Amino acid sequence: MKLTQHTVRLVLAEPLRISRSTMAARDAVRLTIEHEGLSGHGEAVTSVFHRLDTPTLQRLATRTGERLGRFAGPETALHALRVGELDAPGTPAAVTAATEAALLDLVGKRTATAVHRFLGSPAAPRVATARTISLVSPGHAAVQARRLADAGFSFIKIKAGDPDQEADLDRVRAVRAAAPDARLLLDPNGAWSAAQARELLPRFADLGIEAVEQPLAPGDPEALARLAARSPVPVIADEDAVTYDDARRLAGRVHGINVKLAKCGGVHAALRIAALIEGSGTDLMLGCLTASTLGIAPAVHIADRARWTDLDGHLLLAHDPWTGIGGEDGFVSAAGLPGLGVRPRAEAGIRRAAS
Repeated sequence: MKLTQHTVRLVLAEPLRISRSTMAARDAVRLTIEHEGLSGHGEAVTSVFHRLDTPTLQRLATRTGERLGRFAGPETALHALRVGELDAPGTPAAVTAATEAALLDLVGKRTATAVHRFLGSPAAPRVATARTISLVSPGHAAVQARRLADAGFSFIKIKAGDPDQEADLDRVRAVRAAAPDARLLLDPNGAWSAAQARELLPRFADLGIEAVEQPLAPGDPEALARLAARSPVPVIADEDAVTYDDARRLAGRVHGINVKLAKCGGVHAALRIAALIEGSGTDLMLGCLTASTLGIAPAVHIADRARWTDLDGHLLLAHDPWTGIGGEDGFVSAAGLPGLGVRPRAEAGIRRAAS
């Protein structure tokens, strides 16, 4: 097997402002694993929060390629990855997830099987995804919400954590007025103190918020669990629930856990967490980083397990270099094709022109 890598710049259609930062672009490192004439692809993206810059991802991809050479084929490499024998010690979850995605894509193509089928879902998942509105003015939020509702989105995620707390409330009111039938999720990205959360959550509950994601600064999961026990709306852990052990500590103590493949280590790690929390009173949310369709696709193949799905990272881009999972109408879906079922947009354009 041979691993090659290619880095592209993903530019957002408009800057994404959250409580701790504003992002206008990020790099994506594509991992391509070739074996016996077929190729599988996966993607890892840079992240300031996770301390992954482009040179680091490129170096780690090279190291992974060297280790892949020990295995006879993608099936044995995939098994080794699952049992912790492929990655070098200290490999970040994002690189593990990208490697797993490329191997899954390759194995699926070799067996003419869609990834969701050998992950346990006979039918290709098709689920409603949230679409994010960042810390913009209430007026701009209303315009975005109305456009999203008209396009078919029934689930909207609203960023919060503005230094002006009334601005957060006004933004939610504007979205509610513009999209009165939409389900609303609130995400302060850890911007509130416990006292602020206790004061604000009843007010947001009155506006019909369905759940709040990581209202408190990460690092004190006990405080998050205490807040969840008294919150008038469900509390979903995100930054406080990165690993399997994090999920084990919070299972049954928060209402949801946001599992992102890039932070837990891929679909099999996500499915382990899903199995752990099943029946505990804690529901699964599937989230993502801003990434291309290639980066989002693996999560789509397990999206039928989640109560909340937030897989809109590719929809935030000015240009998505991949295609295959949709989302523009408010629904993401696995295509049912072999592997991940995605392909480069330029290649898709060539095929459409030839048909």
